[in-house]
Amino acid sequence: MKKLLLCVAFLASTVFIQAQSTEKDLIKKTEDAAKILADTTGNGWSKKGNLSFLFNQANFNNWTAGGESSFSGTLGLNYEFHYKNRQTTWDNRILANYGLLQTKNADFEKKTDDRLEFNSIYGKKAFGEWYFSFILNFRTQFTTGYIYGKDVNGVQTRTENTEFFSPAYLTFGPGLYWKKNDNLKVNLAPLTSKCTFVNNDYTSGLGYVDGSYFGVNANESMRYELGFYASAYYKFNLMKNVSAENLLNLYTNYLNKPENIDIDYQLNIVMTVNKTMSANFTFQTIYDDNAFQGFQTRQVFGLGVNYGF
Repeated sequence: MKKLLLCVAFLASTVFIQAQSTEKDLIKKTEDAAKILADTTGNGWSKKGNLSFLFNQANFNNWTAGGESSFSGTLGLNYEFHYKNRQTTWDNRILANYGLLQTKNADFEKKTDDRLEFNSIYGKKAFGEWYFSFILNFRTQFTTGYIYGKDVNGVQTRTENTEFFSPAYLTFGPGLYWKKNDNLKVNLAPLTSKCTFVNNDYTSGLGYVDGSYFGVNANESMRYELGFYASAYYKFNLMKNVSAENLLNLYTNYLNKPENIDIDYQLNIVMTVNKTMSANFTFQTIYDDNAFQGFQTRQVFGLGVNYGF
């Protein structure tokens, strides 16, 4: 009788252990399947874009405190297209902005914004949230840029200083890409080439000093650099209907003055009113001693009309 009871107990415990093991295997398989499903959600191409018009106006008539009537408008395009599968990520973004300011007593219209930029990061799965990557960045401007002043008679003057593709910057190289999600990502590229292109009309003048026009030597139209490039992107909501987007690019040239780090930081804050209206604030600062010995800054704020596609 005791032997029979022992056999029954043994069989019961074996069945219980086997049931537990089967349950654990089932849970693990379910978790693995859910992970695969999550990894493959949204695979393939995706795209989104936004076209915006930002405007400001000031009007004065017999205003004793002083003031000058003005109008400014900025047209902007932000277009993204991405590719994703379990082993690959490819993020692309086109940024284009152009703005003009007209004041009542000015002889010339002045630009408030002028930018054409393309960013691309291709990543192949390495481990965890890291990818082996290759980055490409191109940026230039649309139209001629001027330096404004006055002659000896007080008449307003302007001198041509830049134009389309002068300067233009092409940056590319391999690296490591960490992508937590679409709103938080960092790329590190320790062997990055940077090419600066200019119109050699600006570098061939009599008495031109090497490097005085965006770092390009006399009678040349390109400057080559090899260095370390880092970029970061972080977007979050400050509160309901208010988002903050941060873009940071850093570059140091191994071949010349590596202690001088080029900095390009931009903050975009969008306060959404409805599907088509928003208040937009942009702050950008650039440090590049080949272009200017100090920080360049730009701020734009106004009411925007948006069209998403």
